[in-house]
Amino acid sequence: MIINEVRNELENHISPFWEKLIDKENGGFYGFMDYNLNLDKKADKGVILHSRILWFFSKCYTILKDEKYLEYATHAYKFIKDNCIDYELGGVYWMMDYKGGVKDDMKHTYNIAFAIYALSAYYNACGDKEALSLAEKLFNDVETKTLDEYGYMEAFTREWVLADNDALSENGLQADKTMNAILHLIEAYTELYKANKNEKVAERLKFLLWQMENVVYDPETDALKVFFNTKLELIGDIHSYGHDIEATWLCDLACDVLGDEELKERFKEMNLKISRNIQKIAINNGAMNNERDKDHIDTKRVWWVQAEAIVGFTNAYQHSGDKSFLDTAKGVWEYTKREVIDHREGGEWYSEVTAEGKPFENKEEVGPWKCPYHNGRMCLEIIERGIDY
Repeated sequence: MIINEVRNELENHISPFWEKLIDKENGGFYGFMDYNLNLDKKADKGVILHSRILWFFSKCYTILKDEKYLEYATHAYKFIKDNCIDYELGGVYWMMDYKGGVKDDMKHTYNIAFAIYALSAYYNACGDKEALSLAEKLFNDVETKTLDEYGYMEAFTREWVLADNDALSENGLQADKTMNAILHLIEAYTELYKANKNEKVAERLKFLLWQMENVVYDPETDALKVFFNTKLELIGDIHSYGHDIEATWLCDLACDVLGDEELKERFKEMNLKISRNIQKIAINNGAMNNERDKDHIDTKRVWWVQAEAIVGFTNAYQHSGDKSFLDTAKGVWEYTKREVIDHREGGEWYSEVTAEGKPFENKEEVGPWKCPYHNGRMCLEIIERGIDY
């Protein structure tokens, strides 16, 4: 059954892989491993990567209660606290070198969101008040330095001067604002609100949910818009399947944590529409395609998209009782076991595989974005939800 299978995947495959990447000499975790499983101990260390590692081990400790997870979380926390936070000008840096020095001092709202998410999860795991204080400091940085009259701007220099948003722009577009940043601010503020029950955090979380419901969601297509200009006007014609299904359960979780019954019902209805749409258009031979760009369907199977599909369709089943959602989740898990999990000795999950199941050999196993957050979180969510199939 899936709970035993994902628990085994988590405890005996994903976590041991990342445990071995601990850098005891320079702090944090090693930042890059290529497709051939060659580890570069002098690679730059992404701050997003480290926030996701901190979140992962913190949540593992919270749910599984094994002290080793707290030790790894604390190691990641010390690296972020000592190296990645800009105590002078606010926010967090984008990239560190392998020794923990600043390599890229760009400030990005998305990046700060993940630091808030991770620090809040660490506090929720072990009660470290310093971690909560840092999360609250970063929350204040976002709220005082990134807002304009329409919402959250995203990319800045170290001094908080607006910069090109290359980090989150794709498909030949230059976006000022993205669904991705809004979604992960929702995720971060949900975890922070769980930690401090601060009404200011609740107020801003509700604002972000309002944006998701009224700006990002398209009721005509039951899909989420992806890229925007500063006024939150749509640019491009892109549909990101993985973000849609990820957003459904993260927004449901935010509503649950807020305890707002009216909000919960509205989002339940909206998220089930999104889930049904994704189920209809994106599932292909048991796996989930990546995205649509105009008329082109990208059929590669991306590791994180499969992980989010398993959680999202399980969540849709829990909210609807529609067994087809559970069947879809099970199908994606079966595909993932067969094609996406890297069964080579010393491997974790492939970053991407073709529709035919061939891994992309130019894609890394560890990198600034390739982390234990999506696949580890999938395992933890299935364990915690207790839905076995």
